Amino acid sequence: MERPKHFLYPGAIFVSPEPALVTTILGSCVAICLYDPVLQIGGMNHYMLPLWNGQGLASPRYGNIAIEKLIANLEAMGSRRENMKAKIFGGAEIIASNINQFMIGERNILIAKEILKEEKIPIISSSTGGKLGRKLIFNTETAEVRQKYVGSSNV
Repeated sequence: MERPKHFLYPGAIFVSPEPALVTTILGSCVAICLYDPVLQIGGMNHYMLPLWNGQGLASPRYGNIAIEKLIANLEAMGSRRENMKAKIFGGAEIIASNINQFMIGERNILIAKEILKEEKIPIISSSTGGKLGRKLIFNTETAEVRQKYVGSSNV
């Protein structure tokens, strides 16, 4: 059966009760794929920065907002937190820097791990860090994620 396809842009969240294939492309951004094996539903977020600083709109461009909204959207479809499983992708350091404020990829990964641990949602797999971007295709019905590295390692 052909699955509907959805491209997830940075700062966005996708959740659907119907099976779908969700594609996104990550550099220093992080995507969390959340899956409920009981209901066989899932969703994905794609955030750019780790923390919302309280200024302006509380947007899913920020990890702490995007993760909470993804969990809440799955719960709104009947999922229970104790059934949710997570997969984390991205957080590459595609721009070389030794300045900690610029280690956006690393900070994006850290916020994902911290919040999922607080929410008691197990991380069942991850592919994070490194120097290359990633293209993902997430099947919300089966939780299968296909990943392809993109970019140049000569940066």
